[in-house]
Amino acid sequence: MKLPIQILYISIFTLFFSCKSKDPLAVEFTSKNNKLENNNVKSEEFTKPNDSTFLNIKKISKNFVFDMKYATKDNFLKAKVYDCAECVLRYKTIKALIVASDTLRKLGYKIKFFDCYRPHDVQVKMWKIVPNAKYVANPAKGSIHNRGCAVDLTLVSLKEKELDMGTKFDFFGEQAGQNYTNLSPRVLKNRQLLKSIMKYANFEPIESEWWHYNLADGRNENVSNFKWKCE
Repeated sequence: MKLPIQILYISIFTLFFSCKSKDPLAVEFTSKNNKLENNNVKSEEFTKPNDSTFLNIKKISKNFVFDMKYATKDNFLKAKVYDCAECVLRYKTIKALIVASDTLRKLGYKIKFFDCYRPHDVQVKMWKIVPNAKYVANPAKGSIHNRGCAVDLTLVSLKEKELDMGTKFDFFGEQAGQNYTNLSPRVLKNRQLLKSIMKYANFEPIESEWWHYNLADGRNENVSNFKWKCE
């Protein structure tokens, strides 16, 4: 579906200037500074990450809101499976999210994250509880979350009030589907806004969950199981 004309104008404006803008990581980073731990890889300093590097998005942009559900018991697992509420992603995923965020902020909205990179061990736990590939990726193949290229998110106002999306996050039912239309006009409009902007930023939705988006080439990355350190 095409973007509404006002969103299209803003999108073109954002894209034009993003090509000229500096890289989101214009300063030096080290794996130590970002508190990432990989048991299979020694920590190495770097001055600029490549697209596959895992980074904490909180250290790159202050324009996002976070409600990391799996760092609490407020999720379908009814268990806390992350030691702390961090949003770690591949750098190329972060760059695409910044494109989406910059466009949304011009329209009066911000992105709120529910989940980002997910260690493979957590995927195994989810599969044991909900062994249904429509809602939970089979850990035998791995989720795009396990590759650092998927996000669960919603939209909030600039004052951080959530938009009505018709269901809660992690609702396993047909009402959460991208193609479900028996919803109020406001909910349909909110879902379409999220979908349009995310697709513009090179993300793809999945049919069963309005909140889940995969970076277009995310499956090209390897499944990972490292655990980040908490600050």
